Parts: sequence; structure tokens; C-alpha cells
Amino acid sequence: MKKMMIGDRIVKSFGEGHERRNVLDGVSMEINEGEFVAVMGPSGSGKSTLMFALSGTDSVDSGKVVFNGKNLSTMGENELSDLRRTTMGFVFQQPTMLSHLNILDNIILPAMRDNRKNVAKISEKARLLMQRVGIADLEKRDITQVSGGQLQRAGICRALINSPRMIFGDEPTGALNSQSAQEIMDILSEINAEGTAVMLVTHDAKVAARTERIMFMQDGIIVSELKLPKFEGLDMDGRVEKVTEKMREIGI
Repeated sequence: MKKMMIGDRIVKSFGEGHERRNVLDGVSMEINEGEFVAVMGPSGSGKSTLMFALSGTDSVDSGKVVFNGKNLSTMGENELSDLRRTTMGFVFQQPTMLSHLNILDNIILPAMRDNRKNVAKISEKARLLMQRVGIADLEKRDITQVSGGQLQRAGICRALINSPRMIFGDEPTGALNSQSAQEIMDILSEINAEGTAVMLVTHDAKVAARTERIMFMQDGIIVSELKLPKFEGLDMDGRVEKVTEKMREIGI
């Protein structure tokens, strides 16, 4: 299977002088095309920092990140921004929507920079995405007029508007109730089944259990991995137990 993402001995430090510490301490890892992976670990373990490094959102001190054959460390900020906008999608715990735009306009925003003459076509794609995730009737709503689960669905639509090769999610269900969280994971699983690679940062064993491979981090390094068969909607309790057993085993 072709490698989508390669992290090679990534080091990222924060702080100055004697307070400086490596949040990522020589991390090496790979993600294949179409793979569904999770990164787990306690607060401060480096899991979100790893996601930002792999997506080119943050620079690294040493090592390299290769995405779809391109070495991110050799790219300028404008080139990185274009790469993220056209080939990556991002879903965060709290979607960062613009308050002066309605839901539809927030969704189409990432696609407008290169396609200002195709507003109608982009809007139609957005409406199809909204229909798919169950918010087709909310396009004119302000972001304050929808629930957290609906806003997260809108965030997924925005992440998909440019047909990305990979979706990054940082605690995408962290602010949702259990029912909404399950529905969001169903949507992400469907997206992955269609060939889009997905990487999720999470502390939730139920979220991680929906993925195929879980990387566990402690103190800036990956200390263990757990592989699971592709989720088929069966034996969820058994999958969660495998995740929690591994967490107990490595002490996180």
C-alpha cells in the first residue's frame, strides 16, 4: 500500500533555556493511503503537536515530514497553505467558523480562493455534502443558531469541500454528547471507506476503537501501537476493551 504520510525523526521543542523541552522527541511514523488511524496519549504527550507537524501547520526543529511525496520542510508558507487547502481537511473539537457568514458560506469559503467564478458549482457541492451529513436545511442559519453536533457536521463539510486526500481531526467528538459523537464517527468512517485517509487525535477509547490502527504517545514519543480489523459495525465493546487493555498495559 502506498504511503501517504511519512514522519522521520521529528523533533519539536518549546520553551527557552533550561525550560526548553522536546514535545516531539524523534518521532517516526507512517500513514498509508486510505488508512484510518488514531493517536492517543495523556495531556502533554505530544499528540496534537504531532498532528500540527504532520499537516505542515507547524514547523519542526529537525527531522522531516513527507506528504504525498512532498517534503514539507522544503516548502514556503504560501506553498504549504495551498497544499493544506487543496489536499488536506481539518476537523477540530470547536469548529472555527466566521460569525458574520452563514453555514453555507462558511463551508464554501476554503474553495473560493481559486474558484471565485464557480460559486454556483461550489455551492451545489456544499449542498450535496450538507445533505449527506444531515444538515441540508441549515444553510442559511448563523453559526449561533445550530447545535454543537450540527456545527461539527458543517465543519466536516468544510473539510471535504476541496476533496482532500487526508482528513486530520483533533478531538472531533470531544465537545459532543454520546449520540452526536457516534454520528460524527459514522460520517468519518464513511469518508474513510471511500478512500480518504483519516488521522484522529483523541483521548476517547470509543473513538479510537473505530479506527484501524492506534498510536499511543507518552513524553513526545510513540510507545506502542494497536492494530484492529476494519470496523464493520460489530463487536464495538470488544474493540473498546482491546483499546483500554492496551492503555492499561502502557500506563496511560
